[in-house]
Amino acid sequence: MDTTDVVIAGAGPTGLTLACELRILGLEVAVLDALPARTGESRAGGIHARTMEVLDQRGMLDGLLAQGNPRQVGHFAAIPVDFSDHATRYPFTLVIPQSLIERELESRAAELGVTVQWDAPIVGYRQDPSGVEIEIGGSNGIRRVRAAYLVGCDGGRSAVRKLAGIGFTGTEATMTGMLADVELTDPPAEQFFGRRRGMGDFSAVQLQPGWYRLVVQRHDRVLERGAALSFADFRANFTEIAGTDLGMHSPRWVSHYGDAARHADRYRAGRVFLAGDAAHIHYPAGGQGLNLGVQDAVNLGWKLAAALRNDAAADDLLDTYESERRPVAARVLHNTRAQTALSRPGPHTDALRDIMGDLITLDDVRHRLGLMITALDINYDTASGHPLAGRRVPDVDLVTADGPTRVHALLRPARPVLLRLDDTSPTAPENNLDSVLARSNAAHWSVPGVGDIPRPTALLIRPDGYTAWATDDPNTTLPDTFRNWLAATATH
Repeated sequence: MDTTDVVIAGAGPTGLTLACELRILGLEVAVLDALPARTGESRAGGIHARTMEVLDQRGMLDGLLAQGNPRQVGHFAAIPVDFSDHATRYPFTLVIPQSLIERELESRAAELGVTVQWDAPIVGYRQDPSGVEIEIGGSNGIRRVRAAYLVGCDGGRSAVRKLAGIGFTGTEATMTGMLADVELTDPPAEQFFGRRRGMGDFSAVQLQPGWYRLVVQRHDRVLERGAALSFADFRANFTEIAGTDLGMHSPRWVSHYGDAARHADRYRAGRVFLAGDAAHIHYPAGGQGLNLGVQDAVNLGWKLAAALRNDAAADDLLDTYESERRPVAARVLHNTRAQTALSRPGPHTDALRDIMGDLITLDDVRHRLGLMITALDINYDTASGHPLAGRRVPDVDLVTADGPTRVHALLRPARPVLLRLDDTSPTAPENNLDSVLARSNAAHWSVPGVGDIPRPTALLIRPDGYTAWATDDPNTTLPDTFRNWLAATATH
């Protein structure tokens, strides 16, 4: 029987990101997918600021930036939300098809030694105190592999979730959205979101030169998940609502979705975990789903690696994956349900949209919604009372003895970093992390959701880019709580 450290079910963005995280940390990984091969379907249409930051932390962003189309305006239920003044290096949405994202991530995974195994559905497993024995089907018959952990990144119909007996509770679909990636002979003069008419709304967004995503949403019908939708059906529905077909032709992908919202009752069953759509599905409003899954993976990866190196700390540390990520997904389900309600036809919703449109012109409201959609405002609980604690670390410019750098570049090895900005700040207590003495010329750091704060004198940064501890006092030593945390999370 083959053995490995972690088996990942699903070769989408979540699974590939997790595979890269684990390989950077030196773990052996097997990525299995039930499909016979990658479909090439474009699927999700972009990534937000926080996802760009976490990919940048691992040096995996440049190829995507070169292929994508930056747009500084996002939306909340098709009401424009300006992202341009967010405190990040990436104050925009990067419009890029999921197929290109997967290609880049799979290429990086291959460089790290990961090969995706296609036609490899997981059909069963059993676990014991030391590992998981996984049964794999496919056209070549049944085979088995043993791993320390199994992670289901295998989508909304997750086989891993069902085998684990984890409930997937929520609300049923009340509407249908249809989309097609096409070429247009009569393209619109500008891109638009959610123009409302009759019993629905329609959108047109250019994904790449000559290639558009058209969307039509209808609130007067519900298509069953998995029901067939032909290009002719899509064109008829789009034309009925929009009054034109824009000369659509040469479809590359046609699909449909609903506003069903479901959340896994738990993210862990012993040595089995769920991430991405296997843990949560929702109405695809604001393009939050792919981003949510990638950030699940970055949260879970270093914790699995640490648990494999330090069994004594495994359970407590691994439990924080659910306690940190489940509330984030719950908030996404909540805001996408709200966006569904704001998209319904009729004069009552029209009035509500007018009021919301006025409110969103207020900076406080715009920032609140924008930071929620982009996930720049996430705040995990920590034992530190500093305003940076629990929040993603700002990517400020630094100068070290080796020359100029920036904070996120320090996170390439996926290890904790003790960043010291004062000669008297605490030194590294163990050999478990990278200790960096640097200078920041900025007297204040801008923190989304908080505002400008005085530059700290020292901070302890988790491998996923969130601040575990920070201090403004150069005479403060690293508390024992965090010395113990470092010992528990050692991955090298």
